[in-house]
Amino acid sequence: MGAAGSSRQFPVMTTPTIEFDNLATADLRVDAVYKGGRKGNAGDDPIAKLLPVGNQGGLRHKGSVTPFAVQMVVLYSSGHDTDWPDFLDTHTGRFVDFGDNKTPGNELHATPRKGNQILKSVFDRARDPEADVPPFFLFEKTGDGRDVRFRGLAVPGNPHLASDSDLVAIWRTTKGERFQNYRAVFTVLDVGLVPREWLNDLVAGEWNTANCPTAWFEWAIHRRYRPLEAPRTVTYRTREEQLPADDESLEILRTIHRYFADTPTAFEACAVAIWRMIELSVQDVTITQASVDGGRDAIGRHALGPKSDRVVVDFALEAKCYAIDNSVGVKEVSRLISRLFHRQYGVLVTTSYVGRQPYKEIRQDGHPVVIVSGVDIVEALHGAGMTSAAAVEAWLVREFKL
Repeated sequence: MGAAGSSRQFPVMTTPTIEFDNLATADLRVDAVYKGGRKGNAGDDPIAKLLPVGNQGGLRHKGSVTPFAVQMVVLYSSGHDTDWPDFLDTHTGRFVDFGDNKTPGNELHATPRKGNQILKSVFDRARDPEADVPPFFLFEKTGDGRDVRFRGLAVPGNPHLASDSDLVAIWRTTKGERFQNYRAVFTVLDVGLVPREWLNDLVAGEWNTANCPTAWFEWAIHRRYRPLEAPRTVTYRTREEQLPADDESLEILRTIHRYFADTPTAFEACAVAIWRMIELSVQDVTITQASVDGGRDAIGRHALGPKSDRVVVDFALEAKCYAIDNSVGVKEVSRLISRLFHRQYGVLVTTSYVGRQPYKEIRQDGHPVVIVSGVDIVEALHGAGMTSAAAVEAWLVREFKL
């Protein structure tokens, strides 16, 4: 311990930033920011300076697609495509990416940049333990000019998914035209730094060198997943984390709130439907009568385990259709907690967010309550193919008669 009156200086942890002029020799470090140029043209793109994959598109690659000899792939997400929302779960290392057939007019694999063809080939090869698979490098837009953030080294598939569920062709409708696109699931590997030497090896056509990251080697040789898992240090979410950031998603929440504004109890059925979208094994849900609900808008059962040996857990659900600037407070949360029976968990579904104090108390006191806030509702609806306020309103009118 230092002498009285002395002070210890702790280093301030900052996000590494690599300047544009240094990109060609830079390593790839998880969560580091790579600066773009400032000339105002395509040459400002930092990814093309880091890796030889070109300067355009959300899926970029080096190497031949037919015959397949792809050496590396970059997945670049702008974070602003609400119709096709790529998503990285930093807690588990799971990354969801959508292919490049995002508008009607093309067959699933006949896209100009051959992105979906690459996905199909890569996931097929991932199921063959003898086949080589190129590494995927994930980048996302920071919102500051052309700057990008490196999010990790990824491989196709996920240890918690069946092999026929990691790449799925889904249908969407735009302006009355139906078309398909891929929904692909990747695993970000436990690799904090990808050395420049290995990137050079890949460009030269070699991956199995002394510079190869260990987690990548284990997957490439044994198909053994070692995900980069980063559990939250704070177990409750802030207001900003509970609400979507983009205007279209916020308008979806406003649309739901307006629809049920005159009859808020009707939102209970909608909340149940949303919970079913999130947890597919929910069953036997009953919406309780308003006068006798005892603090529970619905009760149901959740089946867990293999199909041959299910364990059923009861839950109670509380639905709060609030405006996005109106938080769920201590009173509402306490009401739900006080009504939970032994071996029962709670679900609170709200179109807004839970205030800091009640959310913190839920987590610190260990109450078994799931919070489904505005951002979770939007993500569930997106996953069900409803990516605009108009589509959500049509669903509300069709499914919930007032």
